[in-house]
Amino acid sequence: NHKKMSDEENVNSEVEGDVPNESGDHSDGPTVTKVSDEEIDPQSYEVDLNHRRIGKIEDLDHLKNLEKLYLRWNLIKKIENLENLTTLLELELYDNQITKIENLDHLTNLQILDLSFNRLTEIENLDKLIGLERLFLCANRISKIDNLSALTNLTYLELGDNKLRKIENLDVLTNLRQLFLGKNKITKIENLDALVNLECLSLQANRITKIENLDKLTSLTELYISENGIEKIENLDENKSIEILDLAKNRIKKIENIAHLEILEDLWLNDNLIDDWPNIDVLSANKKLATIYLEHNPLASDVQYRKKLRLAVPWLEKIDATLCR
Repeated sequence: NHKKMSDEENVNSEVEGDVPNESGDHSDGPTVTKVSDEEIDPQSYEVDLNHRRIGKIEDLDHLKNLEKLYLRWNLIKKIENLENLTTLLELELYDNQITKIENLDHLTNLQILDLSFNRLTEIENLDKLIGLERLFLCANRISKIDNLSALTNLTYLELGDNKLRKIENLDVLTNLRQLFLGKNKITKIENLDALVNLECLSLQANRITKIENLDKLTSLTELYISENGIEKIENLDENKSIEILDLAKNRIKKIENIAHLEILEDLWLNDNLIDDWPNIDVLSANKKLATIYLEHNPLASDVQYRKKLRLAVPWLEKIDATLCR
Protein backbone atom coordinates (compact mmCIF):
# COMPACT_ATOMS: atom_id res chain seq x y z
CA ASN A 1 0.00 0.00 0.00
CA HIS A 2 1.87 3.05 -1.21
CA LYS A 3 -1.00 5.37 -0.53
CA LYS A 4 0.39 8.52 1.03
CA MET A 5 -0.92 9.26 4.49
CA SER A 6 -0.93 12.62 6.14
CA ASP A 7 0.00 13.13 9.76
CA GLU A 8 -3.56 12.92 10.96
CA GLU A 9 -4.28 9.73 9.04
CA ASN A 10 -1.14 8.00 10.18
CA VAL A 11 -1.07 8.84 13.86
CA ASN A 12 -1.23 5.23 14.91
CA SER A 13 2.26 4.67 13.61
CA GLU A 14 3.62 7.45 15.80
CA VAL A 15 4.05 7.43 19.54
CA GLU A 16 1.23 9.53 20.93
CA GLY A 17 1.19 11.64 24.13
CA ASP A 18 0.43 10.01 27.45
CA VAL A 19 3.17 7.48 26.92
CA PRO A 20 4.73 6.31 30.17
CA ASN A 21 8.32 7.38 30.62
CA GLU A 22 11.01 5.21 32.11
CA SER A 23 9.67 5.59 35.63
CA GLY A 24 6.17 4.65 34.57
CA ASP A 25 4.71 8.14 34.97
CA HIS A 26 2.07 9.42 32.56
CA SER A 27 2.05 12.89 31.10
CA ASP A 28 -0.51 14.16 33.59
CA GLY A 29 1.72 13.01 36.44
CA PRO A 30 3.83 15.24 38.67
CA THR A 31 7.25 15.02 37.03
CA VAL A 32 8.06 17.96 34.79
CA THR A 33 11.60 18.59 33.63
CA LYS A 34 13.31 21.85 32.67
CA VAL A 35 15.11 22.59 29.43
CA SER A 36 18.10 23.71 31.51
CA ASP A 37 18.49 20.14 32.76
CA GLU A 38 19.47 19.10 29.25
CA GLU A 39 23.02 19.10 27.95
CA ILE A 40 22.84 21.25 24.82
CA ASP A 41 25.85 22.25 22.75
CA PRO A 42 25.52 26.04 22.19
CA GLN A 43 26.73 25.59 18.60
CA SER A 44 23.92 23.16 17.77
CA TYR A 45 22.03 23.50 14.50
CA GLU A 46 19.50 20.90 15.62
CA VAL A 47 18.15 20.22 19.12
CA ASP A 48 15.97 17.21 19.91
CA LEU A 49 13.99 17.58 23.13
CA ASN A 50 11.22 15.18 22.18
CA HIS A 51 9.54 13.23 24.95
CA ARG A 52 11.35 14.86 27.88
CA ARG A 53 8.32 15.93 29.96
CA ILE A 54 9.31 19.57 29.48
CA GLY A 55 6.72 21.97 30.91
CA LYS A 56 8.03 25.30 29.64
CA ILE A 57 10.04 26.65 26.70
CA GLU A 58 13.00 28.49 28.27
CA ASP A 59 16.80 28.71 28.45
CA LEU A 60 17.33 28.47 24.69
CA ASP A 61 18.52 32.04 23.96
CA HIS A 62 22.19 31.05 23.69
CA LEU A 63 21.56 28.79 20.68
CA LYS A 64 22.58 31.32 18.03
CA ASN A 65 22.86 28.79 15.17
CA LEU A 66 19.73 26.80 15.87
CA GLU A 67 17.80 25.79 12.73
CA LYS A 68 15.70 22.85 13.95
CA LEU A 69 14.01 22.60 17.33
CA TYR A 70 12.06 19.47 18.21
CA LEU A 71 9.80 19.59 21.27
CA ARG A 72 7.32 16.84 20.45
CA TRP A 73 5.45 14.92 23.14
CA ASN A 74 6.02 17.28 26.04
CA LEU A 75 3.83 19.18 28.52
CA ILE A 76 4.21 22.67 27.08
CA LYS A 77 1.19 24.96 27.52
CA LYS A 78 2.47 28.18 25.95
CA ILE A 79 4.61 29.22 22.98
CA GLU A 80 7.14 31.64 24.49
CA ASN A 81 10.80 32.62 24.82
CA LEU A 82 11.65 31.92 21.19
CA GLU A 83 12.13 35.50 19.94
CA ASN A 84 15.95 35.28 19.86
CA LEU A 85 16.00 32.08 17.79
CA THR A 86 15.80 34.00 14.52
CA THR A 87 17.80 31.37 12.61
CA LEU A 88 15.09 28.78 13.22
CA LEU A 89 13.84 27.01 10.08
CA GLU A 90 11.82 24.23 11.68
CA LEU A 91 9.80 24.22 14.92
CA GLU A 92 8.01 21.09 16.07
CA LEU A 93 5.61 21.31 19.01
CA TYR A 94 3.50 18.29 18.11
CA ASP A 95 1.52 16.77 20.98
CA ASN A 96 1.70 19.32 23.78
CA GLN A 97 -1.00 21.31 25.60
CA ILE A 98 -0.80 24.59 23.69
CA THR A 99 -4.03 26.62 23.50
CA LYS A 100 -2.94 29.61 21.40
CA ILE A 101 -0.65 30.39 18.46
CA GLU A 102 1.45 33.35 19.67
CA ASN A 103 4.92 34.84 20.07
CA LEU A 104 6.25 33.65 16.71
CA ASP A 105 6.64 37.04 14.98
CA HIS A 106 10.45 37.09 15.16
CA LEU A 107 10.85 33.68 13.52
CA THR A 108 10.71 35.12 10.02
CA ASN A 109 12.95 32.38 8.57
CA LEU A 110 10.65 29.59 9.70
CA GLN A 111 9.81 27.11 6.93
CA ILE A 112 8.15 24.29 8.89
CA LEU A 113 5.79 24.67 11.86
CA ASP A 114 4.10 21.68 13.49
CA LEU A 115 1.47 22.36 16.14
CA SER A 116 -0.55 19.18 15.62
CA PHE A 117 -2.16 17.44 18.60
CA ASN A 118 -2.57 20.50 20.79
CA ARG A 119 -5.59 22.46 22.04
CA LEU A 120 -5.77 25.28 19.51
CA THR A 121 -9.17 26.73 18.68
CA GLU A 122 -8.16 29.21 16.00
CA ILE A 123 -5.52 29.97 13.38
CA GLU A 124 -3.92 33.30 14.29
CA ASN A 125 -0.70 35.31 14.62
CA LEU A 126 1.07 33.77 11.64
CA ASP A 127 1.25 36.90 9.46
CA LYS A 128 4.99 37.46 9.93
CA LEU A 129 5.94 33.91 8.91
CA ILE A 130 6.00 34.72 5.22
CA GLY A 131 8.62 32.07 4.47
CA LEU A 132 6.51 29.25 5.91
CA GLU A 133 6.24 26.29 3.52
CA ARG A 134 4.71 23.53 5.64
CA LEU A 135 2.10 24.05 8.36
CA PHE A 136 0.74 21.19 10.45
CA LEU A 137 -2.31 21.90 12.61
CA CYS A 138 -4.05 18.55 12.70
CA ALA A 139 -5.89 17.20 15.73
CA ASN A 140 -6.77 20.51 17.34
CA ARG A 141 -10.12 22.23 17.92
CA ILE A 142 -10.02 24.70 15.05
CA SER A 143 -13.46 25.61 13.69
CA LYS A 144 -12.58 28.01 10.85
CA ILE A 145 -9.94 28.24 8.11
CA ASP A 146 -8.74 31.80 8.55
CA ASN A 147 -5.76 34.16 8.82
CA LEU A 148 -3.56 32.36 6.31
CA SER A 149 -3.43 35.12 3.69
CA ALA A 150 0.19 36.12 4.43
CA LEU A 151 1.49 32.58 3.89
CA THR A 152 1.80 32.72 0.12
CA ASN A 153 4.78 30.34 0.09
CA LEU A 154 2.84 27.55 1.77
CA THR A 155 3.04 24.27 -0.16
CA TYR A 156 1.69 21.89 2.50
CA LEU A 157 -1.26 22.52 4.82
CA GLU A 158 -2.51 19.92 7.28
CA LEU A 159 -5.83 20.70 9.00
CA GLY A 160 -7.18 17.19 9.47
CA ASP A 161 -9.09 16.16 12.59
CA ASN A 162 -10.43 19.55 13.60
CA LYS A 163 -13.93 21.06 13.75
CA LEU A 164 -14.05 22.65 10.30
CA ARG A 165 -17.41 22.92 8.52
CA LYS A 166 -16.44 24.87 5.41
CA ILE A 167 -13.58 25.08 2.92
CA GLU A 168 -12.80 28.81 2.71
CA ASN A 169 -10.16 31.54 2.75
CA LEU A 170 -7.54 29.59 0.80
CA ASP A 171 -7.51 31.72 -2.37
CA VAL A 172 -4.08 33.30 -1.88
CA LEU A 173 -2.34 29.97 -1.27
CA THR A 174 -1.64 29.46 -4.95
CA ASN A 175 1.59 27.55 -4.26
CA LEU A 176 -0.19 24.89 -2.22
CA ARG A 177 0.69 21.37 -3.39
CA GLN A 178 -0.86 19.28 -0.60
CA LEU A 179 -4.00 20.02 1.39
CA PHE A 180 -5.31 17.74 4.13
CA LEU A 181 -8.81 18.39 5.47
CA GLY A 182 -9.80 14.87 6.51
CA LYS A 183 -11.83 14.08 9.61
CA ASN A 184 -13.78 17.34 9.84
CA LYS A 185 -17.45 18.26 9.33
CA ILE A 186 -17.19 19.65 5.80
CA THR A 187 -20.37 19.25 3.74
CA LYS A 188 -19.34 20.63 0.35
CA ILE A 189 -16.30 20.71 -1.94
CA GLU A 190 -15.92 24.41 -2.78
CA ASN A 191 -13.63 27.44 -2.93
CA LEU A 192 -10.63 25.56 -4.31
CA ASP A 193 -10.43 27.13 -7.80
CA ALA A 194 -7.36 29.24 -7.02
CA LEU A 195 -5.27 26.25 -5.94
CA VAL A 196 -4.13 25.44 -9.45
CA ASN A 197 -0.91 23.78 -8.28
CA LEU A 198 -2.61 21.40 -5.87
CA GLU A 199 -1.39 17.82 -6.33
CA CYS A 200 -2.87 16.07 -3.31
CA LEU A 201 -6.29 16.74 -1.77
CA SER A 202 -7.56 14.76 1.21
CA LEU A 203 -11.18 15.14 2.30
CA GLN A 204 -11.62 11.78 4.00
CA ALA A 205 -14.18 11.30 6.76
CA ASN A 206 -16.31 14.39 6.21
CA ARG A 207 -19.97 14.90 5.28
CA ILE A 208 -19.60 15.38 1.53
CA THR A 209 -22.35 13.98 -0.71
CA LYS A 210 -21.19 15.13 -4.16
CA ILE A 211 -17.95 15.30 -6.13
CA GLU A 212 -17.90 18.83 -7.57
CA ASN A 213 -15.93 22.03 -8.09
CA LEU A 214 -12.62 20.33 -8.85
CA ASP A 215 -12.36 21.33 -12.51
CA LYS A 216 -9.65 23.96 -11.97
CA LEU A 217 -7.39 21.49 -10.14
CA THR A 218 -5.77 20.10 -13.26
CA SER A 219 -2.52 19.25 -11.45
CA LEU A 220 -4.26 16.91 -9.01
CA THR A 221 -2.57 13.49 -8.83
CA GLU A 222 -4.07 12.18 -5.57
CA LEU A 223 -7.67 12.58 -4.43
CA TYR A 224 -8.88 11.05 -1.18
CA ILE A 225 -12.63 11.31 -0.46
CA SER A 226 -13.29 8.06 1.41
CA GLU A 227 -15.75 7.88 4.30
CA ASN A 228 -18.27 10.39 3.01
CA GLY A 229 -21.78 10.09 1.57
CA ILE A 230 -20.96 10.16 -2.15
CA GLU A 231 -23.39 8.27 -4.41
CA LYS A 232 -21.93 8.91 -7.87
CA ILE A 233 -18.50 9.16 -9.49
CA GLU A 234 -18.72 12.38 -11.51
CA ASN A 235 -17.21 15.76 -12.36
CA LEU A 236 -13.62 14.57 -12.71
CA ASP A 237 -13.43 15.43 -16.42
CA GLU A 238 -10.62 17.99 -16.01
CA ASN A 239 -8.60 15.98 -13.50
CA LYS A 240 -6.76 13.88 -16.05
CA SER A 241 -3.58 13.69 -13.94
CA ILE A 242 -5.12 11.63 -11.14
CA GLU A 243 -3.02 8.59 -10.23
CA ILE A 244 -4.65 7.68 -6.91
CA LEU A 245 -8.42 7.93 -6.41
CA ASP A 246 -9.81 6.91 -3.03
CA LEU A 247 -13.60 6.68 -2.87
CA ALA A 248 -13.82 3.87 -0.32
CA LYS A 249 -16.62 3.76 2.23
CA ASN A 250 -19.19 5.79 0.33
CA ARG A 251 -22.55 4.92 -1.28
CA ILE A 252 -21.40 4.43 -4.86
CA LYS A 253 -23.41 1.91 -6.90
CA LYS A 254 -21.60 2.09 -10.23
CA ILE A 255 -18.09 2.53 -11.62
CA GLU A 256 -18.36 5.30 -14.22
CA ASN A 257 -16.84 8.51 -15.55
CA ILE A 258 -13.21 7.48 -15.02
CA ALA A 259 -12.25 6.16 -18.47
CA HIS A 260 -10.46 9.45 -19.20
CA LEU A 261 -8.14 8.97 -16.19
CA GLU A 262 -5.47 7.40 -18.36
CA ILE A 263 -2.71 7.37 -15.73
CA LEU A 264 -4.87 6.14 -12.85
CA GLU A 265 -2.86 3.56 -10.89
CA ASP A 266 -4.76 3.04 -7.63
CA LEU A 267 -8.56 2.91 -7.33
CA TRP A 268 -10.06 2.44 -3.88
CA LEU A 269 -13.77 1.55 -4.00
CA ASN A 270 -14.05 -0.92 -1.13
CA ASP A 271 -17.10 -0.67 1.15
CA ASN A 272 -19.53 0.75 -1.40
CA LEU A 273 -22.72 -0.60 -3.05
CA ILE A 274 -21.30 -1.79 -6.38
CA ASP A 275 -23.12 -4.92 -7.59
CA ASP A 276 -22.97 -4.82 -11.38
CA TRP A 277 -20.45 -7.12 -13.17
CA PRO A 278 -20.91 -5.77 -16.73
CA ASN A 279 -20.02 -2.41 -15.25
CA ILE A 280 -16.51 -3.66 -14.35
CA ASP A 281 -15.60 -3.75 -18.05
CA VAL A 282 -15.33 0.04 -18.07
CA LEU A 283 -12.01 -0.40 -16.26
CA SER A 284 -10.46 -1.80 -19.43
CA ALA A 285 -9.93 1.83 -20.48
CA ASN A 286 -7.60 2.44 -17.52
CA LYS A 287 -4.44 0.85 -18.91
CA LYS A 288 -2.20 1.94 -16.03
CA LEU A 289 -4.47 0.60 -13.28
CA ALA A 290 -2.34 -1.56 -10.98
CA THR A 291 -4.28 -1.70 -7.72
CA ILE A 292 -7.99 -1.94 -7.08
CA TYR A 293 -9.91 -2.33 -3.84
CA LEU A 294 -13.47 -3.61 -4.28
CA GLU A 295 -13.95 -5.79 -1.21
CA HIS A 296 -17.09 -5.28 0.89
CA ASN A 297 -19.19 -4.51 -2.19
CA PRO A 298 -22.07 -6.81 -3.19
CA LEU A 299 -20.18 -8.05 -6.26
CA ALA A 300 -17.19 -9.14 -4.15
CA SER A 301 -19.30 -11.99 -2.73
CA ASP A 302 -19.19 -13.72 -6.14
CA VAL A 303 -16.94 -16.79 -5.86
CA GLN A 304 -15.45 -15.88 -9.26
CA TYR A 305 -14.80 -12.29 -8.12
CA ARG A 306 -11.00 -12.19 -8.51
CA LYS A 307 -11.05 -14.22 -11.71
CA LYS A 308 -13.63 -11.97 -13.34
CA LEU A 309 -11.70 -8.88 -12.32
CA ARG A 310 -8.49 -10.19 -13.84
CA LEU A 311 -10.27 -11.09 -17.07
CA ALA A 312 -11.64 -7.56 -17.33
CA VAL A 313 -8.35 -5.90 -16.32
CA PRO A 314 -5.50 -8.36 -17.00
CA TRP A 315 -2.80 -5.84 -16.07
CA LEU A 316 -3.90 -5.56 -12.44
CA GLU A 317 -1.09 -6.21 -9.96
CA LYS A 318 -3.10 -6.09 -6.75
CA ILE A 319 -6.70 -6.82 -5.82
CA ASP A 320 -7.78 -5.96 -2.27
CA ALA A 321 -4.30 -5.95 -0.74
CA THR A 322 -3.47 -9.31 -2.33
CA LEU A 323 -0.93 -9.52 -5.13
CA CYS A 324 -2.15 -11.04 -8.37
CA ARG A 325 -0.34 -14.24 -9.19
